Amino acid sequence: MLHDLYRTLIIEHDKHRRNYGELEGERVQKIHYKNPTCGDVMTLYLTIDEEKVSDVSFVGNGCSISMASASIMTELVKKQSLDIVLATKEEFEHLIRTGKQRNEHIDLGDALALQGVHQLKARHNCALMSWQALDKLLEQCHLSIK
Repeated sequence: MLHDLYRTLIIEHDKHRRNYGELEGERVQKIHYKNPTCGDVMTLYLTIDEEKVSDVSFVGNGCSISMASASIMTELVKKQSLDIVLATKEEFEHLIRTGKQRNEHIDLGDALALQGVHQLKARHNCALMSWQALDKLLEQCHLSIK
């Protein structure tokens, strides 16, 4: 039953992607990212104001896991402080790699639907692609903000 609910949630995020589309403006940072193991691609857009993700979006093509993960990730990080964003990213990566949540105080929301990906090592990169793009983009933004 729970497995079916999670599958439905992943399909829902894939078919009705949240925060899908390009962001425009002089403050928008972006990064193009490709999953080398399967060919999924995405461009992540991010605007940071006062150490907070003020806006985030993505465009891309890929499997349902990678696109659902990107959709979920944008919902989780939008309007959050960079500290919370980084903690959420680390917690999600831990969930995918171990199948367990380390810190129950970090709200992974719909991202918990991807917990089963842990059992499919070949799909780890699919679930993590948007989060890795976020990590790279935050590194770039932090350098350009300072």
